[in-house]
Amino acid sequence: MATNGTGATAAFMPVLAAMSTMRDGQREQKKAAHQFLEGFQKSAEAWQITIGLLQSQADAEAKLFAATTLRGKITYDVNQIPTEALPALRNQILELLKVFATGPRPIRVQLCVCLAILAIQMTEWKDVMPMVISTLGNDAESHACILDFLKVLPEEVTEGRKINLTEDELSQRTQELLGDNASLVVRLLIDYAQSSDSASTNPQLLEVITSWLREVPVADVVNSPLLHVIISALDTDRSFEAATDCLCAIFKETRDVDEYISTIQVLLPRVIALKPRIAQAAEQEDAELFKGITRIFAEAGEAWVVLIAREPTVFRPLVEAVLECAARDMDRDAIALTFVFWYELKLYLILERYIEARMQYVDVYSKLVDVMLKQLEFPTPDGNESDLFDGDREAEEKFREFRHHMGDVLKDCCEIMGVTECLTKVLERIKIWTRDYASQATTTSVPHWQQLEAPLFSMRALGRMVDKDEDIILPQIIPLIVQIPHHEKLRFATIMVLGRYTEWTSNHPELLEAQFTYIVSSFQTDSKEIVRAAAMAMKFFCTDCKHLLSGQVVQLQQFYNQTLDKLPGISQEELTEGVASVVAVQPPAQIFDLLKLYCDPLMARLMALANEAKDDEGKLAIADHMQLITYFVQIVTPYVEPGQENPAVKYCQEIFPILATILDTFIDFNPVCERICRNWRYMVISYRTAMAPLLPQMANKLANGFAASKQGCFLWVTAAILREFSEDREHVDDQTTQAIYAFFEAQATNMLRMMSDLAPRDLPDVIEDFYRLMVDALLYYPHMLIGSELFTPIFQAGISALALEQRDPLNAALHYLRDVIGYGGDNPPSSSDSPNPPDIQQAVRDLILANGEHLVKQILAGMMITFPDDCFTDGSGALLGLFELMPQQTAGWVDKTVRMLPAGTIREPEIDRLMTGIRERLALGHDGLRKVRSLLQDFTNSYRRRYVAPRDGLGRLEAERFHFSA
Repeated sequence: MATNGTGATAAFMPVLAAMSTMRDGQREQKKAAHQFLEGFQKSAEAWQITIGLLQSQADAEAKLFAATTLRGKITYDVNQIPTEALPALRNQILELLKVFATGPRPIRVQLCVCLAILAIQMTEWKDVMPMVISTLGNDAESHACILDFLKVLPEEVTEGRKINLTEDELSQRTQELLGDNASLVVRLLIDYAQSSDSASTNPQLLEVITSWLREVPVADVVNSPLLHVIISALDTDRSFEAATDCLCAIFKETRDVDEYISTIQVLLPRVIALKPRIAQAAEQEDAELFKGITRIFAEAGEAWVVLIAREPTVFRPLVEAVLECAARDMDRDAIALTFVFWYELKLYLILERYIEARMQYVDVYSKLVDVMLKQLEFPTPDGNESDLFDGDREAEEKFREFRHHMGDVLKDCCEIMGVTECLTKVLERIKIWTRDYASQATTTSVPHWQQLEAPLFSMRALGRMVDKDEDIILPQIIPLIVQIPHHEKLRFATIMVLGRYTEWTSNHPELLEAQFTYIVSSFQTDSKEIVRAAAMAMKFFCTDCKHLLSGQVVQLQQFYNQTLDKLPGISQEELTEGVASVVAVQPPAQIFDLLKLYCDPLMARLMALANEAKDDEGKLAIADHMQLITYFVQIVTPYVEPGQENPAVKYCQEIFPILATILDTFIDFNPVCERICRNWRYMVISYRTAMAPLLPQMANKLANGFAASKQGCFLWVTAAILREFSEDREHVDDQTTQAIYAFFEAQATNMLRMMSDLAPRDLPDVIEDFYRLMVDALLYYPHMLIGSELFTPIFQAGISALALEQRDPLNAALHYLRDVIGYGGDNPPSSSDSPNPPDIQQAVRDLILANGEHLVKQILAGMMITFPDDCFTDGSGALLGLFELMPQQTAGWVDKTVRMLPAGTIREPEIDRLMTGIRERLALGHDGLRKVRSLLQDFTNSYRRRYVAPRDGLGRLEAERFHFSA
């Protein structure tokens, strides 16, 4: 297929030039080179050029690109080669493998992948394994190549869905390539392992065993000399990692413990015999060795966890080994590998049938709590107390995240031991610290504070496990911790604990005052972290103890007003959320006055900010402050009998003109528009039909605001109004319904004008908001919308929106289109239980008949070319709806669309096979429709992979250099 002549050399010079540009060119040049190489990889000429490059004197980087490109060609483009030419291609790859037998290994591996993918597709090639082995030969240089091929073959067969074979063909080929060769491969590996000491510790050998474990019965490996090879390879540095991977893969294959009990009986003593390696690795301070040994024990435990629960005496040594790994891991690098095991074992031990095993493992979990309490401690600094991680922010963040995972393990321990026993350990740690160090603490120094902070953190982690009726340990702990000496990390930890136990406190009011005083006093500290924690805790205290605090609602406002401006934005929101919860439980008769007490100062601040705003920073401050008022609207929702004035709505009527004025002033600044619209949306959601007196003013502002700003936030409020005042809602009269629908049509008309003036790509966010609104309009006003003159243009605009390539607007448009299609049948997505009238069904069918071809074309184009991955389900769902409604017409539209694909991408026989499959399944009636959907998904996925998605290799070229290993 290629030669080394000057013609071939000239043919691949443009490719080499483009690769050089990708490394060293300017940005625009790189972009052009990238496009050229992407087109090259999919072209028919790439076959000869890639093989020519591999046969040439080009550098290793160019050859790796060629090998990667060849892999893509064999995966997706075999249809470009006549069937009778495939044996020649196979022979060329085998010859190339001989050339690259000694390396570079990346090229050799790519060529092995090429050969494996070709073997899957050449179904007439029956002697794959014998031919590869005999062709490559039996000398030492060929062994590496054969091992690479053996490794990649099962992996590529598993990935066979990329290849254009039917399920039956792929299943048969899998049996021929893997199942029929399993025993041969085992013999080959045993022979190779026994050929020399070097071979027995070759990581490649272990990788091949791992790769074939899904194909070879695991018992055949465990009961063969290969198990000894794997275990022995743990003693050698070069093979340790590969041996660990292999052993863990064996464990995974034995997860069905009843089927593999005899295999597990062989493995268990071999695994337990590794236990001395834990102490050895810890003493040597070899982190990688320690992680590998930990992984072996932890993954064996995960695989055999049900046996550990059934036979606690037999498997206890394995559990103790996992515990020892956790206890000895002073660097905290390996302990996380044990977390899944502790969780999965807990799931069994909490079952009634394993109560005896639970009793036998209680002491293990008790020791695990001690381990966790020690591992939770912050490091002891060498000198700088304010920087515990010596400036390593990544290490600090990793430790903080790690602590939360350890908190989850503590919860597992709590479920096994019981809450009282776990909290008792926490209390003991606090008492020990108090006894030994409390007297040495000063205002500037707290000795060994880490030993006190860790149990506080663990107590916080256990918060959700503790019942609010717990009366044994918490009444002892709470009075102790509010007296802990001042230290930033200790105070922070204490505040976080108190904030976690507010539900418990609501049931123990006698301990509220001391905690509340502690939290309030914390706002006076200079630490930003403590102030943020105090604001969060205050939110939880006010939310969970709101009835206990209701008598202090006026004093609370004074604290709120004095403290608010000192807080960062997120803390302002949390504190506001808290105090609003206390206001919300007051009698309705007091709500209006309390809203004025709390919100009038906020409105005064808002107006001052609006008057002072001269730049974006000032305008953003308005938007942020607006959020505080919205919290009161969200949370303060008094119950009022229908027909009576709602005091919260009365207050909304007071502030609405001010908000409307601010909106008009900053109509060109999106964040302010969004926050005001969010506020109005919550007014509608919170007070529902009681908002009727405000609707005329609000609708006017929403319509004018949308027309002026073209921002989707105005549609959010419109959607909320549609939902709350829908045509089947109680307490909503016909006149109001008609007025609201007329307001909606005005918004829709404005949107259609925008979409006629601007391309969809210029309005993606607004299109998303509009079609989310349309889903609600169709759900709550179906008869009015479907009978409207706007129905057809809205549907057509939705089809045009499918040209977008952003997930969210596409999903919104597809949801709407699917819902419209649903109204063409008997079961539409309606908000009422009444049947879908025939005239509605006919109107939708007429609409689809007139626009279906264009709709199908847009959906298929999206699924094959432009849609993001997350849109495929909705796209195929819309096609399924069309097939359910109009099977023959939809089949015709699909046929016409796929025959419009660019010449050379899809052959006529492939299209004919697709359409024959569709029509055969349509003939099966309803049962065949799902299979039609699967056919189309497979077809579009295949097209996308072959002709649209970028091929491997280009991403590597964009990196500066390759690293090759022989």
